[in-house]
Amino acid sequence: MFINTISNSKRDTFNQCKLKYRYKYVDRLKEYDISNTDALHFGSYIHKIFEDGAGTRELSELTRLAEEHKVNYKFSSSYNSKIEPCLKNFLRLNASFPEVGTSELHFDLEIAENITINGYIDRIIEGKDGGYLVIDYKTGKRQKSKVELYQDPQLKGYVYAVHKLHNVPLNKITAAHYYPVTDTFVNVKYTANQIHAHIKSVIDDVWKIR
Repeated sequence: MFINTISNSKRDTFNQCKLKYRYKYVDRLKEYDISNTDALHFGSYIHKIFEDGAGTRELSELTRLAEEHKVNYKFSSSYNSKIEPCLKNFLRLNASFPEVGTSELHFDLEIAENITINGYIDRIIEGKDGGYLVIDYKTGKRQKSKVELYQDPQLKGYVYAVHKLHNVPLNKITAAHYYPVTDTFVNVKYTANQIHAHIKSVIDDVWKIR
């Protein structure tokens, strides 16, 4: 199959199971998801609140957004007790930033001739020193360690995108997972060699798919 564009989710699918990739992206067979849909819906719900409430400084406003969006997502009542802590933790996170930044930034960048990568970045904050912070919100139970983040292909792709879109040196970009349920912030900085090796690996995978 000749493809021009690759996303992290497509690449993950290909590396996990090439037959699944074929069924999903080539044959386009209907997929029946038997995973934890409650967790997926809750995660999407929290992401939407954070997207719309990125500049919010009041709990009442976040609560209003939470009530407004809740009708669009389906998850069990066991998740309800997690909502308020997520909102309060998010407010504390917002208060620590010098600016609102950009939420849900879509990128589509050429990394080689006829090969582009795309995706959405949850949040980008520019610091007073000209550095950038890239944040990926995570609502799952399992939290990644710094060691695991150094191997995270999604974050590496985000860092590359910010490097290109904002013309900022790679050593001035910090990437992080933020876990609002526990108010945990895990961050790393990648070297230029790590990012370049990641991009080369993505290009190699595209050729394998082709």
